[in-house]
Amino acid sequence: MQTTTFRPATPHDCHTIAKLYQIASDGVTDYVWSTLANDYPGLQPLEIGAKRYADETNVFGYTHCILAERDGTTVGMMNTFPIAPALNDSLPTEADRQPLDHEPDILAPYNLEAPNTWYICALAVFPEFRRQGIGTQFLTIAHQQAQTQGFDTLSLLCFEQNTKAVKLYQRQGFTTLDRTLVVPHPLIHYTGDLLLMTAPVKDFAQDTADNRK
Repeated sequence: MQTTTFRPATPHDCHTIAKLYQIASDGVTDYVWSTLANDYPGLQPLEIGAKRYADETNVFGYTHCILAERDGTTVGMMNTFPIAPALNDSLPTEADRQPLDHEPDILAPYNLEAPNTWYICALAVFPEFRRQGIGTQFLTIAHQQAQTQGFDTLSLLCFEQNTKAVKLYQRQGFTTLDRTLVVPHPLIHYTGDLLLMTAPVKDFAQDTADNRK
């Protein structure tokens, strides 16, 4: 079996990162980029993504990404960052979330978060390199990052209809904390519910150790 190596991303990786975000988001980034076309005249959607991920101050950007490589070729990516502690216990109501023009807020479901957790914003592997344990290795790295940064919980969002991803996360100790309904859009691959999943870091560490026995 080929060895997979992991490294921090660099500005030169941003185009590849954008491709992997397309996979990880199941169309959500395509929608976001489409709304920014006027801000980036003359650029194709993927180029808009690459431009955004080159921004060092952007939590979605390359400075928060880890890449997986095989023989110098990028095969996967993970983006992680902390979710701040909640300032209060109040949650936004549906009225709060509704845009002023009363059009559906396509991105509202993706604001679902678990405060004070280490957030796996994106995790993707190119199709030809799947089912080789790379996703699990990325989750191990996320666990290590969380420990280093002093977090005891991992969190992520996953479409319930993406059953393969849900099963992967469940095998690694993630459970559903909350859910919200996806706002349908032609660019977004799934409908139904979006799941907010969390896993205690200590349990993840134990599961990883057990899997090596």
